[in-house]
Amino acid sequence: MSTQKEIDELSGVDTTGHEWDGIKELNNPMPRWWLWTLYATIVWAIGYTIFYPAFPGLTGNSKGVLEWSSRGDLSNELAAVVKGNEAITSQIAASDVNAILADERLRTFAVSAGSSLYKINCVQCHGSGAQGGIGYPNLNDDSWLWGGTPDQVYYTLLHGIRSTTDPETRDSMMPSFGKDGILEPEQIKQVTNYVMQMASLEHDAALATPGATIFAENCVACHGEKGEGDIELGAPQLNDAIWLFGGTTEQITTQIVAPRHGMMPAWEPRLGDTNVKMLTAYVMSLGGGTSGASQ
Repeated sequence: MSTQKEIDELSGVDTTGHEWDGIKELNNPMPRWWLWTLYATIVWAIGYTIFYPAFPGLTGNSKGVLEWSSRGDLSNELAAVVKGNEAITSQIAASDVNAILADERLRTFAVSAGSSLYKINCVQCHGSGAQGGIGYPNLNDDSWLWGGTPDQVYYTLLHGIRSTTDPETRDSMMPSFGKDGILEPEQIKQVTNYVMQMASLEHDAALATPGATIFAENCVACHGEKGEGDIELGAPQLNDAIWLFGGTTEQITTQIVAPRHGMMPAWEPRLGDTNVKMLTAYVMSLGGGTSGASQ
């Protein structure tokens, strides 16, 4: 039994018999080039699944005849890079940071590698431009809590600051003058104004005068008579315009009442000594720090 084809009047092409809202589907065959392209992609896909990893399984995936993987390719490339850099990294491992910075070839390599290490490990706190933020030091300037010579920066990176895992870490604590009741609220207000006076900030001179006596009795041992700080104790300089936790009246008062203390991990266990040296070279390349032997 045969059925008569319905021919579309406008195109002269028979229809498939499908109709939606009065619109009938024409039975136009696919172009030959399209069909051959489809067949070619099917053949290519079958070949790909034979030669390359393709099908997932419970414990892995099919490896393919060639046993190729992009991860394996990357591992081989990285291994080749590491092998190619063995000579210079060995030199860096055997040199101290001052010798590395004095050698143009070693310094260039170390700064480049240190830049990558910084982007992975340090930007979260110190910022992409090493500009720091509230509670996180700016690494571009010359104000360093624990010293800015290459040896001092290297030691700080190696052992961290207030690290709970390294017995040689940098460590110091400022007393909670308000929280622990060492100073009365009025005394805290007075010493706050004296600190602001030293830093040439707007202050109340009447309060700053007795604040000088309070500062001499409680703060000079760490911050110095003129607020110059002490890198051996990690005590910040108070007579400049650089403030780790902010330089407003409220921020300074808060730091005196219940001081905050930053923490940086000891990087040697995580990165290794050679990488710490290269990270030091990068930090020194930012323009801050000081030259000379470690104190």
